[in-house]
Formats: sequence, C-alpha cells, structure tokens
Amino acid sequence: MKREELTVKALYDLSMTIAAPLLERVTYPWEALPLIGDFIRELGATLSPEEYDHPAEDIWIHKSVKPAPTASLTGPLIICEGAQVRQCAFIRGNVIIGRGAVAGNSSEFKNSILFDKVETPHYNYVGDSILGFKAHMGAGSITSNIKSDRKNVVIHTGEEDIETGLRKIGAMLGDFAEVGCGSVMNPGAVIGRHSMVYPLTSVRGTVPADSIMKREGEIVKKV
Repeated sequence: MKREELTVKALYDLSMTIAAPLLERVTYPWEALPLIGDFIRELGATLSPEEYDHPAEDIWIHKSVKPAPTASLTGPLIICEGAQVRQCAFIRGNVIIGRGAVAGNSSEFKNSILFDKVETPHYNYVGDSILGFKAHMGAGSITSNIKSDRKNVVIHTGEEDIETGLRKIGAMLGDFAEVGCGSVMNPGAVIGRHSMVYPLTSVRGTVPADSIMKREGEIVKKV
C-alpha cells in the first residue's frame, strides 16, 4: 500500500462514528490511539442525559443498550445506540462502541474504536485498534498489539516502513473489512476497505483495498 492509502480519509467514512471529531485531528489512524481516553471524557460530558445513562465515572451507555449481566465494563467508555454487549464481554477502558455494533461473548476490548455496525461477535481480542464501518472479525480472530521484543511498532507498507513511535498498535481495519475465523492481525497490520482475510491467516504489514489475502505472501485483487 502507498502511504496515502493508510490515511484516515482513505480507510474510513467518518460519518459512521461518534469518534469523527477525534479522527479528523490526525492523518493516520494509529495517531489517535493515545488520545482516545481523553476524547471519551470530553465527549461523554456533552452527551444528553435523556439519551445516555451515566452509571459510573467515565462510562456513558445509550439507553437502548442492555449490556449482558456478565459483561465487565470499565471506563472511559461510550456505548452508542443499538449496540450489543454480550455475555462475558470484557471492556477494559478507552473504548468506543458504535451504533449497532456487536461486542461479542467472551471478547476483550481495550483502547479501541469500533465504528457503527462493527461485528466482533465471538472470542475476539481487540486492543489498540480501529475497526471501520461494518468491519467484521470472525470467531477467534484477534489483534496482536505488542511486538515480542517490546520495541515500537513499525507499519510495513511493502514500499517503505513508517515509524509510529508507539509501542502498542493492534490493527487498523478499513470500512467493510472481513477477517476470517482464527486469524491473527500482527502489530501494525492495516486492512484496506472492502478487503478480505482468509481464515487462519497471520497478517503482517498491509492489505490494499478491494483485495483478498489468502495466506501470508499471497494477496490478490477482488474480481
């Protein structure tokens, strides 16, 4: 992918997230990760009490949402209209769950933005990641957010390496990205809009928009 294909504008329709004012401040989506917590606190304070419950410090939940009784919710956190928070979801803070999105059973979330209609329905780990409109992660697929050597994450584009200055970055999934069951998004993975990753795939680097990643090293254009 070219550098310009990694920008917020290239990956996301910002009309599909309550986090648009945050993402409009940055060029690349991972630049927003250190800002999520403060943004939630700022935005939460402006949300209408007629629309959002405020059950605990730094937590705002739309009144249409009924989190499962076994879900664990830690702020800063905003859960938007019509979202589902299913049994044993573990939300660790600095998380925005968009309108109609699914935080699934036994799935874990931290420092991430889920756009509207995102589906993470079964046994997923989403950390230090941004998932675009209608992105879907199959059962057991995860975002790995820290390198084994604990060094800063570098985005590998295939043409150049982009230094991020961040030790923790999971995955940036563009709008409508589809990740197959049991796949691993390695630190700094970027999946373009409308692209697909086959099940049981280890994703390193980037997958261009409108592509299919069949296995590591094999990416083809959608027909």
